[in-house]
Amino acid sequence: MTGTPEPVGTVEVALAHTARLMEQDPALAATQAREILQQLPEHPIARLLLGGSLRRNGELDAAIAVLEPLVQEQPLAAAAHYEYALALGRVGRGDEAVAQIRRTLELKPDLADAWLALADHLRAIGETHAADEAYARHIKTAARDPRLLAPATALCDGRIAVAESQLREHLRDYPTDIAAIRMLAEVAARLGRDSDAIALLERCLELAPGFTAARNNYATLLNRQNRSTEALQQIERVLADEPQNPGARFLKAAALTRIGEYEAAITAYEDVLREYPQQAKAWMSYGHTLKTTGRTDESIRAYRRSIELMPELGESYWSLANLKTFRFAAKELEAMSRQLARSDLDGEHRFHFHFAVGKAMEDADEFEASFRHYAEGNRLRRGMLKYRAEDTSAQLKRIEKTLTREFFAARTGMGHEAPDPIFIVGMPRAGSTLLEQILASHSQVEGTMELPNIIAMARELGGRQSRQDENRYPEILAELGADELRALGERYVAETRVQRKTDARYFIDKMPNNFQHVGLIHLILPNARIIDARRHPLGCCFSGFKQHFARGQNYSYSLADIGQFYRAYVELMRHYDAVLPGRVHRVIYERMVDDTEQEIRRLLDYCGLPFEDACLRFYETERAVRTPSSEQVRQPIFRAGVEQWRKYDNWLEPLKIALGPVLDAYPGVPPF
Repeated sequence: MTGTPEPVGTVEVALAHTARLMEQDPALAATQAREILQQLPEHPIARLLLGGSLRRNGELDAAIAVLEPLVQEQPLAAAAHYEYALALGRVGRGDEAVAQIRRTLELKPDLADAWLALADHLRAIGETHAADEAYARHIKTAARDPRLLAPATALCDGRIAVAESQLREHLRDYPTDIAAIRMLAEVAARLGRDSDAIALLERCLELAPGFTAARNNYATLLNRQNRSTEALQQIERVLADEPQNPGARFLKAAALTRIGEYEAAITAYEDVLREYPQQAKAWMSYGHTLKTTGRTDESIRAYRRSIELMPELGESYWSLANLKTFRFAAKELEAMSRQLARSDLDGEHRFHFHFAVGKAMEDADEFEASFRHYAEGNRLRRGMLKYRAEDTSAQLKRIEKTLTREFFAARTGMGHEAPDPIFIVGMPRAGSTLLEQILASHSQVEGTMELPNIIAMARELGGRQSRQDENRYPEILAELGADELRALGERYVAETRVQRKTDARYFIDKMPNNFQHVGLIHLILPNARIIDARRHPLGCCFSGFKQHFARGQNYSYSLADIGQFYRAYVELMRHYDAVLPGRVHRVIYERMVDDTEQEIRRLLDYCGLPFEDACLRFYETERAVRTPSSEQVRQPIFRAGVEQWRKYDNWLEPLKIALGPVLDAYPGVPPF
């Protein structure tokens, strides 16, 4: 092919020839389109082809200059709106690109590529649910094989079981159909079977390494499974093919946050916001990362900007309240009350507003009103969850039955010898972040965050893919030999290395729910330190009740549930004290407040660390903190929070009943 346009006969032939050239040689296609426009200056298809060719050739401003007037003159031309949207996206005008894609789909709802582009943009601005819906529409409209149309329609309509059955039947006959494999992976992800979805996508990419959309799905699931380092590797491959892919760029920011690369994540979010300055949820995500790094004033501005853009976004108000040190102005409280008065307010926004107003009322010493809002927020949230306290109790009883003194004695000397990890376990809101900050102020200790690795390992050992499946954990631990236990310990240390940013000898994993896995930790890492952070049951449980957790604490939205959970936690830790005496060091929060230096010395002695004065001045230590207490631990210890629950004592009877003898025995432990 030469650089000179070939002679053409009719205009139709010339247009068809130009369209073919666009993918192969966009510069030559642009030249051809200009030749046509010399003869027919206002021809809309020629202008569209010129704009598309310029976009493909990277001449984005020129493309927009052609396409912008075209869509104004041709408001019903879906192809023009879509081409214009792609050009806008390339120059970072993301909000305008989304608007043009939506207009495209109004005009041509079956345009599969437009649905995929919309899903990518929505994911980039944190609209996860809407992105999933757009992605499902993409699958449906992209299903050119009539045999895939039925399951694609079922998936799009939310008939997941039907879609799964039809896809499995299809794949029995056509096992290498990558479109069907990708669709089945989406079904598995919708059902919460992420491991199955990951395996399907790995097969899909094995068959078609260049299937970028499937690779993007794969990266998303890896990050969801806290395999963020692997996710980043896949994201980079997506971005190598599609450097401007908005969903992949937003996912990269989220994955960087997961592995503690906060400054890089902030930069990535700032890049997104330059393209989507009107997107409230993107501002909110940016605010979360700023908060983690201690840039509180900037995080407040980010949250307030998200509220300006989306006044009904209750989560942004709750994010402000969740700073703990923030106080709402009267006009902000009035704005929240107006939102709660709406009959059409989304349920998720509503419960976030209730938690936020509860905090505002608490700060104003209006405790009865505060409790009403906390209680309503919890009621709404509890109704969205499937949590059964009896399931938790039964699981912890299985742990006690399996992991006996004799069980551990038979495995003495097994596991990986690394002393690096210091685990802080217990109930959320019991002072674990304070202990982490104290220890992280020591020159030999690095603080990381609440690492999901032990919980993920226990889940993997259990082999459970859905609620109906049998959980083989903890009984499966009896089947593991010395080599397997050592390998699991080595795997934990290797997987968490990405979280370590210094050369400190020790690091902290402060995932509270690891208290359920003290036995697993001891088996695979016998030299690791384990610290149990414990706080008065009413103070701890009520603090959890008024906290909306992003994930993982489903028991916390009912006073009865949280009381039963605290009681089960105390009982399990009593069991570990009996079968592994002296293995776990317990810190009573109130004692830490009353006699800080003595308790810090005891803590350091247990960890085998020399005393350092910096541990007493922990609030001066600059580091990222990813918990609700992030702002509080940047201040000296104060007593105000110790007795705060007493302001709500009149409404805590269900909690007291659920706690039973645990309440009266504290800080001791009753016989069970």
